[in-house]
Amino acid sequence: MAFSAQLWTVTPVSSAYRPRPETHPKPLPPPKPLHPPLLSSKDKNRGEREKDRKREEVERREEENRKIASRKAISVILRREATMAVLENTKSKKISSKRLLPRTVLEALHDRIAALRWESALKVFELLREQLWYRPNPGIYVKLIVMLGKCKQPEKAYILFQAMVDEGCIVNHESYTALVSAYGRSGLFDKAFAILDLMKKTPGCKPDVHTYSILIKSCSHFYDFERVRTLLSDMATQGIKPNTVTYNTLIDAYGKAGRYAEMESTLMEMLREKECQPDVWTMNSTVRAFGSSRQIEVMEQCYEKFQSAGIQPSIKTFNILLDSYGKAEEYKKMSAVMEYMQKYYFSWTVVTYNVVIDAFGRAGDLKQMEYLFRLMRSERIKPNCITMSSLVSAYGKTGTKDKIAGVLRFIDNSDVTLDTTFFNCLVDAYGRLGCLAEMKGVLELMEKRGCKPDKVTYSTMIKAYARNGVRSRAKELSDLIGRREESRFKKDEQKKLLESTTDSQWRMKRP
Repeated sequence: MAFSAQLWTVTPVSSAYRPRPETHPKPLPPPKPLHPPLLSSKDKNRGEREKDRKREEVERREEENRKIASRKAISVILRREATMAVLENTKSKKISSKRLLPRTVLEALHDRIAALRWESALKVFELLREQLWYRPNPGIYVKLIVMLGKCKQPEKAYILFQAMVDEGCIVNHESYTALVSAYGRSGLFDKAFAILDLMKKTPGCKPDVHTYSILIKSCSHFYDFERVRTLLSDMATQGIKPNTVTYNTLIDAYGKAGRYAEMESTLMEMLREKECQPDVWTMNSTVRAFGSSRQIEVMEQCYEKFQSAGIQPSIKTFNILLDSYGKAEEYKKMSAVMEYMQKYYFSWTVVTYNVVIDAFGRAGDLKQMEYLFRLMRSERIKPNCITMSSLVSAYGKTGTKDKIAGVLRFIDNSDVTLDTTFFNCLVDAYGRLGCLAEMKGVLELMEKRGCKPDKVTYSTMIKAYARNGVRSRAKELSDLIGRREESRFKKDEQKKLLESTTDSQWRMKRP
């Protein structure tokens, strides 16, 4: 290595003894003043800001402590009421505080409404009405009525509607629309249409396109397209034009029902309307319709046409494509969609993982399925009941009983909420494996989890018993289902008779 010549130059010894320059003593520092100097305006402002910051911090902590205390008070009240109801086997006593913080009570109510916990939400609402600061608010009533409609509790929604009227709240078309939706979601179309007729006669409560769109969606959900046509005709008579939401609802309903000609004609009518342009929801409904029916080429053509029209796909669009390719066993195209999502930074959701896990599970590719499940957990995406159902079904089809036990252990150590569909998959898996004792034990698990067996549960068990030669047990279950169906039929007839006798009185009574 070549070094600079200066590094090798030796300093003469005499240079170390050269006379040093004369130094003068440094002057003494000035004496400190007896009093601190006066603060400048900047220092004053800084000090005031610091005091304000500390005061705000203290107030914030006190507010947080009050909120925590109020939340605890609500929890204690609810737990106390539940305990009294269990011990005394009567209606719970009203033990409550009338000085809870408004914000805390309203947040608790909002959380329960968002989670569709209607029983707990109604208890919190009763607490709300007991507060000293409570004033009737029609907006809260409307949210509760909508929630009860989603939870298939139309009669309780009607009771709340009457309470809103009794408390003097202004009833407008939004309130009526929420009640129409509650009855429509439960398939009680006679009452829903009666309220619609009442809205037409009530000043300031005329139904709008939103009201009709909600009722059209409810009728479409029950495949009652005759009522859908009646509603569309009524809209034309009232001079109400469908909007994009109405058209998307119709396209989605026709697609799910396999009525592709009506779906395409609705789409063409939508394109002729200048005020109703297709959006990503239109795209998703059309792509899903053809994808679910295994019309892959038509689905791809529709996807390209929507893209050429400037409509950009969303994560839901890619989930639909993945599901369609997976069910059609087009795994190369499915992998291409996955690569595209990764390339353009589309974050996977729990739906995405459920779709691909189910696809590889049905294909028998357990290695890829388990890798995706581990990846899902490493990405901190919480598996749900659908994820567990896909895993159990895949292990049942491939005959890996020990893996099913592993899934059940995972569920025991997590907070996954199970439903009847999961237990039906578990019954089917044990039935395929010939594990009849374990299959019978699923009924006990269902009872512990608060799930009731349905027709699918018993029919799957009957097939499993018959497949394994236990025909006596299969006959017992078949007779049990017959007796239950007969009993349910009698109850339904009595309910219809009761509704028919009171329906005329209900129509005469204004909600």
